[in-house]
Amino acid sequence: MDISALIDEVIAREGGHSNHPADRGGPTHFGITQAVARANGYMGDMRALPRSVAEVIYRRLYWEKPGYAFVAELAPGIAEELFDTAVNMGPATASGFLQRALNALNRNEQDYPDLKVDQAVGARTLAALGAFLKLRGKAGEKVLQKALEALQGERYLALAESRPANEAFLYGWLANRIG
Repeated sequence: MDISALIDEVIAREGGHSNHPADRGGPTHFGITQAVARANGYMGDMRALPRSVAEVIYRRLYWEKPGYAFVAELAPGIAEELFDTAVNMGPATASGFLQRALNALNRNEQDYPDLKVDQAVGARTLAALGAFLKLRGKAGEKVLQKALEALQGERYLALAESRPANEAFLYGWLANRIG
């Protein structure tokens, strides 16, 4: 799993500077919102955000801090999905999706105990993921990824339904983030 390659893909997909009037995130560059840039020490014009700063932010906030590097040791495809979801919806949402999916797939706790959906990947979440993968193997990893994508897709639809301005983004979210 090469996080640098994943970051390159996200930056290519997100593109350069954007300030769409319907986007509550305001000005972005390389997919990094102005608020995130400021919280991470960048105070300049968003159009001039250096790619290297965006790469550091992606690596730290959306890969290392939420623990997806540990997930990648067990299931690289799941880690990639979590990273992509975290970039677009936040690490807490992505991690919560993983916990919810693992709970729903544990056959009423026959395979491993339910997780508290605390939206943080820790030792228990990693143990549940390991138990799931040991039982279900590569086919299970694909099923888990489908569950994560289903949760993400439902969230996008709900966002568009709850705020009509988000309909401007729905097609792109579904085309570029699901599957």
